[in-house]
Amino acid sequence: MALLSEETERFVRAMVPDRDDTLREMEAHGEAIGFPTVGPAVGGFLRLAARMVDAERIFEFGSGFGYSAYWFAGALPDGGQIVLTEHDADELDDAREYLAAGGYADLAAFEAGDALETIERYEGPFDVVLVDCRKRDYPDAFDAVREKVPEGGAIIADNAMQSSAQDFGAIVSVLEGDDPGDVDEETRGVVDYLRSVRDDPSFETVPIPLGEGIAVSYRTEA
Repeated sequence: MALLSEETERFVRAMVPDRDDTLREMEAHGEAIGFPTVGPAVGGFLRLAARMVDAERIFEFGSGFGYSAYWFAGALPDGGQIVLTEHDADELDDAREYLAAGGYADLAAFEAGDALETIERYEGPFDVVLVDCRKRDYPDAFDAVREKVPEGGAIIADNAMQSSAQDFGAIVSVLEGDDPGDVDEETRGVVDYLRSVRDDPSFETVPIPLGEGIAVSYRTEA
């Protein structure tokens, strides 16, 4: 199911920020191997969000070969930091090469393994956090990072609406207060995450139908 009408999708594509040669190479690589990156529309939003909160430190739950991190890195100041996490060592190696090609290697920390374990080794604050790991782990990711995001920071969840792993209709039903019956653990993970950030009084959350849907949660109070 397309999130946007064909005409609106054309508009969004026409407004996508310019990408350098490395980003275009990363997009071609993702298409070639069938890896679902966030895409340039969401990538542009991520970079903008980092600029808007004057981000100095960013953490990613799930980084793949570094596509979203590359967008984020373009908004970081000298001395800033983005922490990439990834189970697949080969993808993390690709991320190192791509970020180095863009001149961002000094800003990046590359962490192999489970992001939920990695975040426990890092002190906050993180001004922006991207949640893009296994959908079943979304609620745990929020719990793990909630106290490490300061007032004025943001948590952004990718695949808030769609992915190959979840049932969007069931997500909507649960959020509306209906009971769709048993749902798989990936769908349940997204639902539980969205309810948590929606109902948390310290965050204001807005869904944005770019890419496969993102949920942006801005911390309004400590």
